[in-house]
Amino acid sequence: MIDVKKIRKDFPILKRIINGKPIIYLDSSATALKPQCVIDAVNTYYIKCTANVFRGIYTLSEEATEAYEKARETVAALIHAKSEEIVFTRNTSESLNLIAYSWLPDHVGKNDAVITTIMEHHSNFVPWQQMSKTLGYTFTVMKMTPGGILDLHVLKKLVTKKTKLFAFTAVSNVLGTINPVKGIVDIVKKINPDCLVVVDAAQAVPHMPVDVVDWGADAIAFSSHKMLGPSGMGVLWMKKELLETMKPFLYGGDMIKEVHEQETVFNDIPHKFEAGTPYIEGAMGLGAAVEYLEKIGMKHVRNHEKELTAYAYEKLSKIIGITIYGPKNMEHHAGVLAFRMKGIHPHDIAQILDEDNICVRVGFHCAMPLHEYLSIGPTVRASFNIYNDKEDIDALVAGLRKVKKMFE
Repeated sequence: MIDVKKIRKDFPILKRIINGKPIIYLDSSATALKPQCVIDAVNTYYIKCTANVFRGIYTLSEEATEAYEKARETVAALIHAKSEEIVFTRNTSESLNLIAYSWLPDHVGKNDAVITTIMEHHSNFVPWQQMSKTLGYTFTVMKMTPGGILDLHVLKKLVTKKTKLFAFTAVSNVLGTINPVKGIVDIVKKINPDCLVVVDAAQAVPHMPVDVVDWGADAIAFSSHKMLGPSGMGVLWMKKELLETMKPFLYGGDMIKEVHEQETVFNDIPHKFEAGTPYIEGAMGLGAAVEYLEKIGMKHVRNHEKELTAYAYEKLSKIIGITIYGPKNMEHHAGVLAFRMKGIHPHDIAQILDEDNICVRVGFHCAMPLHEYLSIGPTVRASFNIYNDKEDIDALVAGLRKVKKMFE
C-alpha cells in the first residue's frame, strides 16, 4: 500500500499555503507535481556538471554524458525496452510528429489508409489528419461504444491490407478508459502484419506497469512532465529495425557522423533523431522521476489510483445533476473523472473550486472530437496521482456541493 502522507512530504509545492488554505491538486493528467529528488536532479546539472554532452573530452562533459545516457537506460528499463530504442524528444506531441514526418511519407500513399480513434488527444489525431491532406491517404476515425470503450468487433472490420498505420491511446485523458493494448495490437497485426501500430502512452506509463514487449506495438510515446519529471522532455520508443530505416526528423548538430560539402552521414540511433544540444537536465530529472516511481512500484501506483477513482466515482455519483463520462468498471478506468453539472458551466465550477485551492481542469482537454462525438460542451476533469488521498476527494465533493448550492 502507498503511504500518501509520507509521499506528500516529498513534494515541496504541497507545502504551499494560499490564502490560508492548502493546495488540493487534482490535475495530474495535465501535468504532475514534482518530488524533491527530481528538482535536485535538475539542479545537479547546473551545480556540478554544466557542460554539453558527447563533445567534451573533460570531466564535466563526461559526467553530463554519463548522466544523460543513464537516464535513457532507466527509462528503457521501466518499459522493458532497449536503450538504443529510446529517443528523447520535447513531449508526446513531438514523439508522434516524429513518426508522422519521418516514417509516414515513405510508407503511406494515396491508395492506403490510416486509422485513429475518436477518444484521442489532439496529439494523436491532428498529425494523421493533416498528413492525409498532403499524402492523400484515407483518414478514418474509429468510434466507440456509449460506455466509452473501443469496440474490437468494429476494429476487425476497419483494418484491412490497405491500413498502413493504426494509432490509438492506451488510456483516454478524458474518459479514463484503459484500452486493451495487447488485444488491439494482436487484432491489427493478424489482419495486416505490415501495419504500423502506434500507442499514445502519455496517460499509461506514469500510472501503471507498461511492457512494450508484451504490448507488441511498434511505437509508443509519452511525456516526462506527466510522470513527475520536468516539462519539455518526451520519449519515443520505437522498434530498432524501424528507427534504423527512418530519415531524421530534425537536422543539425550531433545527429551526424560526418558532414561534407555535398553529403552528410547521419549518426546511429537513437542519436540521429536528437538534433542539437538536448535537454540534458531534463533527462536527468526524468531519470530521477522513473527511479522514484519504481521505488514505489507501478503496481502499487495503479492500485492506489484505482481505489481512489472508485471512491471518487461513488461520491460524485451521489450529487444530483452530475453526469460522469467513461467506464463504470474501475478495472477499465484510470485515475481520471470527467463530468458535467446540469445547468452550471464548467468554468464557473472551476472558478468556485479555486476559492478553496482545488485545482481541476475544465474545457475540451485537447480532445475536442470526443466531446463533439458525445454531443457535449466542455467538461470538468479531476485526475489523481500518488500524492492524492480520499481527503482530497472529500474536499472536491464538498466544493461541488458548494457550487450547486450557489446556483440553486
